[in-house]
Amino acid sequence: MTGSAVPGAGGSRPTARVSVVIPNYNYAGTLELCLGSLRAQTLPPFEVIVSDDASTDDSVEVARRFDCRVLRAERNGGVSAARNAGAAAARGDILFFLDSDQALAPDALENAVRLLAEDPGLGCVHGIIAAEPLVDDGPVEWYRTLHAHHWRLKGVGPTPTAFFAAAAMPRAVFEDVGPFDPALRDSEDVEYSERLSARYAILLTDRIVAAHDEEHRLGPMLREQFRRAQYLLPFAAAHRRRPGALRANSALGVASALFTAVTTPLAVVLPPLAPLPVLGVAMFAAADPALLRFVRSKRGAGFLPLFVGLHLLVNVQIALGAATGWVRSRLDRDFGSVTGRPPRPTAHGGTSPSTPAGASGPDVLDGRTG
Repeated sequence: MTGSAVPGAGGSRPTARVSVVIPNYNYAGTLELCLGSLRAQTLPPFEVIVSDDASTDDSVEVARRFDCRVLRAERNGGVSAARNAGAAAARGDILFFLDSDQALAPDALENAVRLLAEDPGLGCVHGIIAAEPLVDDGPVEWYRTLHAHHWRLKGVGPTPTAFFAAAAMPRAVFEDVGPFDPALRDSEDVEYSERLSARYAILLTDRIVAAHDEEHRLGPMLREQFRRAQYLLPFAAAHRRRPGALRANSALGVASALFTAVTTPLAVVLPPLAPLPVLGVAMFAAADPALLRFVRSKRGAGFLPLFVGLHLLVNVQIALGAATGWVRSRLDRDFGSVTGRPPRPTAHGGTSPSTPAGASGPDVLDGRTG
């Protein structure tokens, strides 16, 4: 990392050539908020690169209203390809990957640079999601935001897992580890984390905060959870879980949610079984009492029943998705197969896929789809 230090409030302020790389596909609605948050940084970025993945909305027009470079892909290639294109065009010493549906807190870039400077062994620092949504679109969005904030906050500290929705890494580290796997449009963070954590330390920090525009529609949210969960067991069979890996949902929560879903219709048909779903809900609540206390402190007791109901539905989808994925892996040995190898260089200077599109990690079911 190059640069010097200049006086600033509370001590010397680090300076560095930070290239902010923003992959984008049809996020014109939030891209303006994302780019606006970069104008307010206490450490201004050296450059901002919007790597547009063949958007069909007004994203490019929005980006061009700001002082940033715009890269346009001829066809949609996914979030991994968009990040790789942005990183290849970047000229800074530090790459800060930022999703286009997020807006950074004003001190995020400065804190990221400071943390990397304080520990030369760090290969990546990444941040948490704010407790308030970037755009308030109703109760489903609040559920998603509060849950995402809580489990990330619990995981603050050294971890083998990196999320690149708001993450900084020295350019030299990125060049050493290699590009994102362009075959992955989903959970690309998990595959990249394995390569990165094998060589460098990773830090999840609450000094980098980004407000996120979560999914606010119930149907799409549940379908996403079901789809991603199908790769849980195949991925877990191919990859050993590293100590300290982040978890969005507990095994007890998933099991008790499924128990509740199965026993509820039975209790309707056979009234003597009515205590069973009640027991299931009690077990589900006991799986993460700290989460419920946090939600109550943020939104009040009146929001708790809705939150628990939505959280239970999500965990049922995870259980059903995992079961479906297990059956599919029995019928098709290639389903969800992963090698864990980095993308291999090709004769054309690109990379060949090492992991199938859609592969998802065993611990986290809360990421953004590219």
